Amino acid sequence: MVTIGMNYKVLPGKEETFETAFRKVIQAMKSISGHTSTRMARDIDDPQSYVILSEWSDRAAFESFIGSEAFRAVATWGKEQILAGRPAHTYYDH
Repeated sequence: MVTIGMNYKVLPGKEETFETAFRKVIQAMKSISGHTSTRMARDIDDPQSYVILSEWSDRAAFESFIGSEAFRAVATWGKEQILAGRPAHTYYDH
């Protein structure tokens, strides 16, 4: 099993849009092979900073997801409309 920490910084005023969109992403991820669970947390000291913790059966399952056309479409939308910078991903193998 692997947990992926995905760190996002959103543009001021875009927090609600980001959260609403991510709720839809979480629903879609429930049907992806290798995906176990995903949850989002917001930094209490920096309301534009989020971490998404996503559990997968292995790295290959996560990498297949981020290589998908659906992920690329959401990532492009986020980069152009929502994010204040490039997201950072951290792998936690266990």
